[in-house]
Amino acid sequence: MKAMTRVALISTDSRSEGTIQALDLLGINPVKGKKVVLKPNFNTADPPPASTSVETLRSLIVKLKEMGCKSITLAERSGPVKTQECFEQKGMFELAKELKFNLVNLSKLPVEEFTLLTPENSYWERGFLFPNIFINAQSIVETCCLKTHQFNGHFTMSLKNATGLVPRKNLNGSSYMRELHNSKNTRKMIADINSVYTPDLIVLDGVSAFVDGGPAKGTKKEPNIILAGTDKIALDAIGVAILRILGTTLEVSEGKIFEQEQIARAVELGLGINSVNEIEIVTNTDEANKIAEKIYEQLL
Repeated sequence: MKAMTRVALISTDSRSEGTIQALDLLGINPVKGKKVVLKPNFNTADPPPASTSVETLRSLIVKLKEMGCKSITLAERSGPVKTQECFEQKGMFELAKELKFNLVNLSKLPVEEFTLLTPENSYWERGFLFPNIFINAQSIVETCCLKTHQFNGHFTMSLKNATGLVPRKNLNGSSYMRELHNSKNTRKMIADINSVYTPDLIVLDGVSAFVDGGPAKGTKKEPNIILAGTDKIALDAIGVAILRILGTTLEVSEGKIFEQEQIARAVELGLGINSVNEIEIVTNTDEANKIAEKIYEQLL
C-alpha cells in the first residue's frame, strides 16, 4: 500500500484563523524543542499574494511558539528589490521585536556562510551556493503564496519559494538568477534547489491568488483557502488544481498536473509523493470538503 501524505485544507477568508486551523488539522508537531528556520516569500514587499501576508506570518510564528519551538529565525533573500528594504516595508524589524524572533538577511551574509552544492545530474551548470543556516537547521518551516509566474516559472508556490535561498551571484560574480531565468530548463532547476533540503512544515496562503502575471502583479482572485502539509509536490499539485478551477494561464492549464515540469522533476528527484493517488486532503467543514472534491477532479 502506498504511503499517503496529508494536506490540511481550510476554507476561510481569515489568514490568521486559517493558519492556526490548518496546522491543528494537520495534527503533527515537528518543531517542538527545536530551533526553527522560517522561510517566507518576500520577492518584493507588494501585498499578498505577491508576498507573504504579515497576518499569515504573525499567526504562524505565534502558533510555532505555542507548539514549543526553542526559537525562530526568519531568513530570506528578496529580489528584484533589496532584502533590507523589503524587510523595512513589510514591517519585519518591528514584528521581530514584538514577537521575539531573529531576522537574517541572506543577501548580506558573507560567502563563508554558504556551501557550494552540486547535486548529481542537476540542471545547474556548476551547482549553486546554499545558506548554511538552512543546511544546519534543526527544523525548517516555509510559508508560500498561490500565484502564476510570468518569467519562465509558470507558477510559484512551495517549490519556487526555494529560489530565494540561492544568492543572486556565484563565487565568480556571475548571476545565478540570470542562469536560472534564461535557461530552457528553468522549471527543472527550480526543483533541483529543493533536492538539497526538506522542510518540516509548509503553509500555503491561498486566501488570494494571481491567476496570471506574477510574481509581483497579476489578476487577483480570492479562493479563500489555507493549506498546510509537509510534501512540496502535493502542495504545489493542489495549488495548480486551484488555479485551474479559478481559470488561469495556458501554461498552467495544459496537460496533467503531475506533468507540469516543476512537479515532474520533483517527482523524478524523489522529493515527495509520486502521484495524485498519494494525496489525502483533510478538511473540517462541508464547504472545504466541496472544494477538496473539485481539487480531486482536477488532479485526476
